[in-house]
Amino acid sequence: MAQLSNRLQRLAPSATLAMSQKSAEMKAQGIDVINMSVGEPDFNTPEHIKEAAKQAVDQNYSRYSPVPGYPELRKAIVRKLKEENGLDYTVNEILVSNGAKQSVCNTVMALVNPGEEVIIPAPYWVSYPQMALLAGGKPVFVEATFEQNFKMTPEQLEAAITPQTRLLILCSPSNPTGSVYNKEELRALANIILKYDDLYVLADEIYEHINYVGRHESIAQFPGMKERTIVVNGVSKAYAMTGWRIGYIAAPEWIVKGCNKLQGQYTSGPCSVSQKAAQAAYEESQQCVEEMRQAFERRRDLIVSLAKDIPGLEVNVPEGAFYLFPKCSSFYGSTAPDGSPISDSTALAMYLLQEAHVATVGGDAFGDPDCFRMSYATSDDNIREAMRRIKEALGKLKK
Repeated sequence: MAQLSNRLQRLAPSATLAMSQKSAEMKAQGIDVINMSVGEPDFNTPEHIKEAAKQAVDQNYSRYSPVPGYPELRKAIVRKLKEENGLDYTVNEILVSNGAKQSVCNTVMALVNPGEEVIIPAPYWVSYPQMALLAGGKPVFVEATFEQNFKMTPEQLEAAITPQTRLLILCSPSNPTGSVYNKEELRALANIILKYDDLYVLADEIYEHINYVGRHESIAQFPGMKERTIVVNGVSKAYAMTGWRIGYIAAPEWIVKGCNKLQGQYTSGPCSVSQKAAQAAYEESQQCVEEMRQAFERRRDLIVSLAKDIPGLEVNVPEGAFYLFPKCSSFYGSTAPDGSPISDSTALAMYLLQEAHVATVGGDAFGDPDCFRMSYATSDDNIREAMRRIKEALGKLKK
């Protein structure tokens, strides 16, 4: 019988992309669906970045790019890390990839051996455990609950470390919760990590600039941690460049060399034109970043206030990114008007899609079955209408 590899049999499809696909299918049927399932800014790429891309086309940046990315872009990233984060890297410690998603996967594949453990605080981005499994590793989940603002404590981290632990994946600001680790919280985690040889941290900082609590803090800043940290970042969220597919790692040179070797075999260098656009994003005015951040903060305030007005939902206040992750477990055990049971967050998300025509994602996919995720990277009007529909639909459930 024809069968896919065991590697793929272990892999689950992306729940966020699956929900977005269902939403698109309903829209194609003429149904007015508000899609809050996908993590994508609704802004267009700023004009000066698009102009740089057009110039790159005219200047014939149309050939294979170097596997680690153009030196000019890597230099721009080095300057960004120095000026914005106070981190000193060389060009040889930067590797540009086809989106931050590839940067994460490169790192996991380069560092994790079969049977080694990857600590992943839950809630987590859906792809982290799947990437660990792809590498033959074992995801180890640490429950960071609603009550602790979805942040892992140093005690929880230490309790999860074993002789097999190789990597911790830390996302701040967080997808799916919007939680942000402050400097002291990161310092406390760093103190634990430094006690264990050969334990590394993948610091996913892709939402760095969508931050409502002040300056972004990186775990790489503490003494001894830069040698243990792989910083992952990119242009997709801050500059509304999701489709341009440019991410990077900043890491010790031996890790960068390993990821370069891997990337050289299965994708080669990222898109030439996209790299020139990304270079302009880093080198030119950052006013566009602040304008978008302010818009996201306004929307955060709006969706939090509307969600708090819905009986049965428990809501925390996200400090970054553009997601709300409310607790919805009070609705479990209820039934929809058609008699179908609401047994978990996935069933609730499906009910909201069918009844309210709002696409969200159940928290099961993120490792927290008590919550569900909504992206507020959409217009104020869409947020108001979506929350009105959700409130109405949840009001129809019967216990």
